[in-house]
Amino acid sequence: MSKQVVRTGAAPGAIGPYSQAIRVPAGESLVFCSGQVALDPSSGEMVGSGDVRVQARRVMENLAAVLLAAGSSLDRVVKTTIYLQDLGDFGAVNEVYGGFFASAPPARATVQVAGLPRGALVEIDAIALAP
Repeated sequence: MSKQVVRTGAAPGAIGPYSQAIRVPAGESLVFCSGQVALDPSSGEMVGSGDVRVQARRVMENLAAVLLAAGSSLDRVVKTTIYLQDLGDFGAVNEVYGGFFASAPPARATVQVAGLPRGALVEIDAIALAP
């Protein structure tokens, strides 16, 4: 894996568990993961109704499963986008999300949206390096 965290004092530093940028050499294979919401893979039902922390954890577990199926992992993620129904949930989601990236967190954008599928509170997509 050849992902390199980019940091500069010439731009604002990260205010959460993400990097200003991630650099990868040209020619790397990439996995583009569709957005995941907090659906339980066994039942197909939404988990954590009204609890953004529970939903964020399930979303990250779902992303990890998709990445594993693609031969990748959360450690190889270079970019995510977090979609929140309420930007007031930013801190809670940040805390859960950060627990899945021990070091070198990916670059990230976070946006508030008018609505998400099945009434979800959070959705996350990802781009990762692949073998």
